Amino acid sequence: MVLVGILAACGNDSSADGEDLLQSLQDKGVVKVGFANEKPYAFEDDNGELQGGAVAIAKEVFKNLGIEEVDGHLSDFGQLIPGLGAGKFDVITAGMAITPDRCKSVAFGEPEMQYGEGLIVATGNPENLRSYKDIAANPDIKVAVMSGATEKDFMMREGVDESQIMMVPDIPASFAAVESGRAHATTGTEMTIKMALESANKDKLEFVTDFKQPDIEGVPSFGAAAFRIDDDELREAYNAELKKLKESGKIAELIEPFGFTEEMNVVDPAITTESVCSGENY
Repeated sequence: MVLVGILAACGNDSSADGEDLLQSLQDKGVVKVGFANEKPYAFEDDNGELQGGAVAIAKEVFKNLGIEEVDGHLSDFGQLIPGLGAGKFDVITAGMAITPDRCKSVAFGEPEMQYGEGLIVATGNPENLRSYKDIAANPDIKVAVMSGATEKDFMMREGVDESQIMMVPDIPASFAAVESGRAHATTGTEMTIKMALESANKDKLEFVTDFKQPDIEGVPSFGAAAFRIDDDELREAYNAELKKLKESGKIAELIEPFGFTEEMNVVDPAITTESVCSGENY
Protein backbone atom coordinates (compact mmCIF):
# COMPACT_ATOMS: atom_id res chain seq x y z
CA MET A 1 0.00 0.00 0.00
CA VAL A 2 2.90 2.33 0.76
CA LEU A 3 4.34 1.61 -2.68
CA VAL A 4 0.97 2.28 -4.31
CA GLY A 5 0.76 5.58 -2.44
CA ILE A 6 4.21 6.61 -3.65
CA LEU A 7 3.34 5.76 -7.24
CA ALA A 8 0.09 7.69 -6.99
CA ALA A 9 1.95 10.72 -5.68
CA CYS A 10 4.38 10.49 -8.60
CA GLY A 11 1.41 10.31 -10.97
CA ASN A 12 -0.03 13.49 -9.52
CA ASP A 13 3.26 15.34 -9.99
CA SER A 14 3.37 14.17 -13.60
CA SER A 15 -0.10 15.52 -14.36
CA ALA A 16 0.88 18.86 -12.83
CA ASP A 17 3.59 19.06 -15.45
CA GLY A 18 0.85 18.99 -18.11
CA GLU A 19 -2.22 21.13 -17.47
CA ASP A 20 -0.67 23.20 -14.67
CA LEU A 21 2.83 23.60 -16.10
CA LEU A 22 2.40 27.27 -16.99
CA GLN A 23 1.20 28.16 -13.50
CA SER A 24 3.98 26.10 -11.94
CA LEU A 25 6.63 27.89 -13.99
CA GLN A 26 5.14 31.28 -13.12
CA ASP A 27 5.11 30.39 -9.42
CA LYS A 28 8.77 29.32 -9.54
CA GLY A 29 9.79 32.13 -11.89
CA VAL A 30 12.06 29.73 -13.79
CA VAL A 31 11.69 27.76 -17.03
CA LYS A 32 14.13 25.08 -18.25
CA VAL A 33 14.86 25.58 -21.94
CA GLY A 34 16.97 23.29 -24.11
CA PHE A 35 18.92 25.10 -26.82
CA ALA A 36 20.91 23.56 -29.68
CA ASN A 37 24.48 24.81 -29.50
CA GLU A 38 24.30 26.62 -32.85
CA LYS A 39 25.60 30.13 -33.27
CA PRO A 40 23.87 32.57 -33.92
CA TYR A 41 20.66 30.89 -32.68
CA ALA A 42 22.08 29.90 -29.29
CA PHE A 43 25.64 29.89 -27.94
CA GLU A 44 27.73 30.66 -24.88
CA ASP A 45 29.71 33.91 -24.97
CA ASP A 46 33.14 34.54 -23.44
CA ASN A 47 31.54 35.30 -20.09
CA GLY A 48 29.64 32.01 -20.00
CA GLU A 49 26.31 33.69 -20.76
CA LEU A 50 23.82 32.25 -23.23
CA GLN A 51 23.30 34.49 -26.25
CA GLY A 52 21.67 34.20 -29.68
CA GLY A 53 18.54 35.01 -31.63
CA ALA A 54 16.47 32.14 -30.21
CA VAL A 55 17.70 32.88 -26.69
CA ALA A 56 16.69 36.54 -27.00
CA ILE A 57 13.19 35.64 -28.21
CA ALA A 58 12.67 33.01 -25.49
CA LYS A 59 13.81 35.37 -22.74
CA GLU A 60 11.51 38.14 -23.94
CA VAL A 61 8.47 35.87 -24.29
CA PHE A 62 8.92 34.24 -20.89
CA LYS A 63 9.60 37.57 -19.21
CA ASN A 64 6.30 38.82 -20.60
CA LEU A 65 4.64 35.68 -19.21
CA GLY A 66 5.93 36.56 -15.75
CA ILE A 67 8.78 34.03 -15.81
CA GLU A 68 11.91 36.05 -15.21
CA GLU A 69 14.59 33.36 -15.41
CA VAL A 70 15.36 31.19 -18.41
CA ASP A 71 17.44 28.27 -17.15
CA GLY A 72 19.09 27.54 -20.49
CA HIS A 73 20.94 24.34 -21.30
CA LEU A 74 23.00 23.87 -24.47
CA SER A 75 22.56 20.40 -25.95
CA ASP A 76 23.43 18.41 -29.06
CA PHE A 77 20.69 19.05 -31.61
CA GLY A 78 19.72 15.39 -31.79
CA GLN A 79 19.13 15.26 -28.03
CA LEU A 80 16.63 18.13 -27.83
CA ILE A 81 13.42 16.26 -28.65
CA PRO A 82 14.34 13.19 -26.52
CA GLY A 83 15.28 15.54 -23.67
CA LEU A 84 11.93 17.33 -23.92
CA GLY A 85 10.04 14.04 -23.86
CA ALA A 86 12.04 12.83 -20.86
CA GLY A 87 11.20 15.98 -18.88
CA LYS A 88 14.75 17.33 -18.94
CA PHE A 89 13.44 20.57 -20.49
CA ASP A 90 10.12 22.42 -20.33
CA VAL A 91 10.65 23.85 -23.83
CA ILE A 92 13.23 23.42 -26.59
CA THR A 93 14.27 25.96 -29.21
CA ALA A 94 17.17 27.43 -31.23
CA GLY A 95 15.89 27.68 -34.74
CA MET A 96 14.56 24.11 -34.82
CA ALA A 97 12.80 23.72 -38.16
CA ILE A 98 9.12 22.82 -38.13
CA THR A 99 8.63 19.66 -40.21
CA PRO A 100 5.56 17.45 -40.69
CA ASP A 101 7.52 14.54 -39.21
CA ARG A 102 8.63 16.45 -36.11
CA CYS A 103 5.05 17.67 -35.65
CA LYS A 104 4.16 14.07 -34.73
CA SER A 105 6.57 14.13 -31.76
CA VAL A 106 6.28 17.67 -30.41
CA ALA A 107 3.85 20.60 -30.49
CA PHE A 108 5.53 23.58 -32.13
CA GLY A 109 4.83 27.17 -31.24
CA GLU A 110 4.24 29.60 -34.10
CA PRO A 111 7.22 30.32 -36.42
CA GLU A 112 9.83 32.73 -35.04
CA MET A 113 12.49 32.86 -37.78
CA GLN A 114 13.08 31.62 -41.30
CA TYR A 115 16.33 30.61 -42.98
CA GLY A 116 17.87 28.84 -45.97
CA GLU A 117 20.76 26.42 -46.46
CA GLY A 118 24.52 26.94 -46.72
CA LEU A 119 27.57 24.99 -47.89
CA ILE A 120 31.18 25.04 -46.69
CA VAL A 121 34.03 23.50 -48.68
CA ALA A 122 37.82 23.45 -48.74
CA THR A 123 39.34 26.82 -49.68
CA GLY A 124 39.22 27.32 -53.42
CA ASN A 125 36.27 24.93 -53.75
CA PRO A 126 38.37 22.32 -55.60
CA GLU A 127 35.34 20.13 -56.39
CA ASN A 128 33.35 23.14 -57.70
CA LEU A 129 30.35 22.41 -55.48
CA ARG A 130 27.59 25.01 -55.68
CA SER A 131 24.45 22.99 -55.06
CA TYR A 132 23.22 19.70 -53.64
CA LYS A 133 22.74 18.53 -57.23
CA ASP A 134 26.49 19.02 -57.80
CA ILE A 135 27.10 16.66 -54.89
CA ALA A 136 24.59 14.13 -56.23
CA ALA A 137 26.30 14.20 -59.64
CA ASN A 138 29.59 12.93 -58.18
CA PRO A 139 29.21 9.75 -56.07
CA ASP A 140 32.76 10.18 -54.73
CA ILE A 141 31.81 13.36 -52.86
CA LYS A 142 31.32 12.99 -49.10
CA VAL A 143 29.40 15.53 -47.00
CA ALA A 144 29.55 15.86 -43.20
CA VAL A 145 26.17 16.65 -41.61
CA MET A 146 25.26 17.29 -37.97
CA SER A 147 23.21 14.47 -36.47
CA GLY A 148 19.50 15.26 -36.30
CA ALA A 149 19.65 18.14 -38.80
CA THR A 150 17.24 18.41 -41.74
CA GLU A 151 20.01 18.71 -44.34
CA LYS A 152 20.38 14.94 -44.68
CA ASP A 153 16.79 14.70 -45.91
CA PHE A 154 17.20 17.78 -48.15
CA MET A 155 20.27 16.32 -49.87
CA MET A 156 18.69 12.91 -50.38
CA ARG A 157 15.66 14.56 -51.99
CA GLU A 158 18.08 16.31 -54.37
CA GLY A 159 19.53 12.94 -55.37
CA VAL A 160 22.49 12.61 -52.97
CA ASP A 161 23.00 8.95 -52.01
CA GLU A 162 22.91 8.15 -48.31
CA SER A 163 26.36 6.56 -48.61
CA GLN A 164 27.75 10.03 -49.42
CA ILE A 165 26.53 11.49 -46.13
CA MET A 166 28.71 11.32 -43.01
CA MET A 167 26.88 12.01 -39.74
CA VAL A 168 28.82 13.94 -37.07
CA PRO A 169 27.81 15.19 -33.60
CA ASP A 170 28.25 18.94 -34.09
CA ILE A 171 29.51 21.75 -36.32
CA PRO A 172 33.17 21.66 -35.12
CA ALA A 173 33.25 17.97 -36.02
CA SER A 174 31.88 18.75 -39.50
CA PHE A 175 34.58 21.39 -40.04
CA ALA A 176 37.25 18.94 -38.86
CA ALA A 177 35.99 16.33 -41.33
CA VAL A 178 36.42 18.74 -44.27
CA GLU A 179 39.79 20.06 -43.06
CA SER A 180 41.15 16.52 -42.70
CA GLY A 181 39.88 15.47 -46.13
CA ARG A 182 37.47 12.86 -44.75
CA ALA A 183 34.65 14.94 -46.27
CA HIS A 184 34.60 17.34 -49.21
CA ALA A 185 31.93 19.64 -47.78
CA THR A 186 29.60 20.29 -44.89
CA THR A 187 26.15 21.82 -44.98
CA GLY A 188 23.71 23.33 -42.53
CA THR A 189 21.42 26.27 -42.07
CA GLU A 190 22.97 29.28 -43.76
CA MET A 191 23.41 31.57 -40.75
CA THR A 192 24.56 28.80 -38.45
CA ILE A 193 27.48 27.56 -40.51
CA LYS A 194 28.43 30.99 -41.83
CA MET A 195 28.72 32.43 -38.33
CA ALA A 196 30.45 29.32 -37.02
CA LEU A 197 33.06 29.58 -39.76
CA GLU A 198 33.66 33.26 -39.03
CA SER A 199 34.16 32.49 -35.35
CA ALA A 200 36.44 29.54 -36.05
CA ASN A 201 38.63 31.59 -38.41
CA LYS A 202 39.47 28.53 -40.49
CA ASP A 203 41.80 29.44 -43.37
CA LYS A 204 41.38 26.02 -44.95
CA LEU A 205 37.61 26.38 -45.36
CA GLU A 206 35.32 28.77 -47.23
CA PHE A 207 31.60 29.55 -47.36
CA VAL A 208 30.10 29.06 -50.83
CA THR A 209 28.60 32.49 -51.49
CA ASP A 210 26.85 31.49 -54.73
CA PHE A 211 25.25 28.33 -53.34
CA LYS A 212 22.00 27.52 -55.18
CA GLN A 213 19.15 26.90 -52.73
CA PRO A 214 17.40 23.56 -53.31
CA ASP A 215 13.96 23.87 -54.86
CA ILE A 216 12.32 21.40 -52.51
CA GLU A 217 9.85 21.16 -49.67
CA GLY A 218 11.29 22.43 -46.39
CA VAL A 219 13.26 25.32 -47.87
CA PRO A 220 13.09 27.90 -46.52
CA SER A 221 12.78 26.43 -43.05
CA PHE A 222 10.69 28.01 -40.31
CA GLY A 223 12.17 27.78 -36.83
CA ALA A 224 10.07 27.66 -33.67
CA ALA A 225 10.02 26.67 -30.02
CA ALA A 226 8.70 23.18 -29.33
CA PHE A 227 6.62 21.86 -26.45
CA ARG A 228 5.38 18.49 -25.27
CA ILE A 229 2.16 17.47 -27.03
CA ASP A 230 0.04 17.86 -23.88
CA ASP A 231 1.42 21.25 -22.79
CA ASP A 232 -1.32 23.21 -24.59
CA GLU A 233 -1.70 25.97 -22.03
CA LEU A 234 2.01 26.84 -21.99
CA ARG A 235 2.24 26.74 -25.79
CA GLU A 236 -0.84 28.92 -26.29
CA ALA A 237 0.40 31.48 -23.76
CA TYR A 238 3.81 31.50 -25.47
CA ASN A 239 2.15 32.01 -28.86
CA ALA A 240 0.07 34.90 -27.56
CA GLU A 241 3.14 36.79 -26.36
CA LEU A 242 5.08 35.88 -29.52
CA LYS A 243 2.28 37.35 -31.64
CA LYS A 244 2.61 40.66 -29.80
CA LEU A 245 6.37 40.73 -30.52
CA LYS A 246 5.73 40.05 -34.21
CA GLU A 247 3.06 42.71 -34.55
CA SER A 248 5.19 45.35 -32.81
CA GLY A 249 8.29 44.61 -34.91
CA LYS A 250 10.18 43.59 -31.76
CA ILE A 251 11.26 40.24 -33.26
CA ALA A 252 13.58 41.96 -35.74
CA GLU A 253 14.99 44.14 -32.95
CA LEU A 254 15.75 41.05 -30.85
CA ILE A 255 17.50 39.01 -33.55
CA GLU A 256 19.39 41.67 -35.54
CA PRO A 257 22.30 41.94 -33.03
CA PHE A 258 23.14 38.33 -33.89
CA GLY A 259 23.46 38.83 -37.65
CA PHE A 260 19.87 38.15 -38.70
CA THR A 261 17.94 40.65 -40.82
CA GLU A 262 14.28 41.58 -41.07
CA GLU A 263 14.33 41.03 -44.85
CA MET A 264 15.84 37.54 -44.75
CA ASN A 265 14.82 36.05 -41.42
CA VAL A 266 11.49 37.51 -40.22
CA VAL A 267 8.57 35.21 -41.03
CA ASP A 268 5.64 36.30 -43.20
CA PRO A 269 2.59 36.53 -40.88
CA ALA A 270 0.67 34.33 -43.32
CA ILE A 271 2.91 31.35 -42.47
CA THR A 272 1.52 29.36 -39.54
CA THR A 273 2.73 26.24 -37.79
CA GLU A 274 -0.43 24.42 -38.84
CA SER A 275 0.26 25.20 -42.50
CA VAL A 276 3.83 23.90 -42.21
CA CYS A 277 2.87 20.75 -40.28
CA SER A 278 0.18 19.96 -42.86
CA GLY A 279 2.69 20.31 -45.70
CA GLU A 280 0.98 23.34 -47.24
CA ASN A 281 3.95 25.60 -46.54
CA TYR A 282 6.65 22.95 -46.29
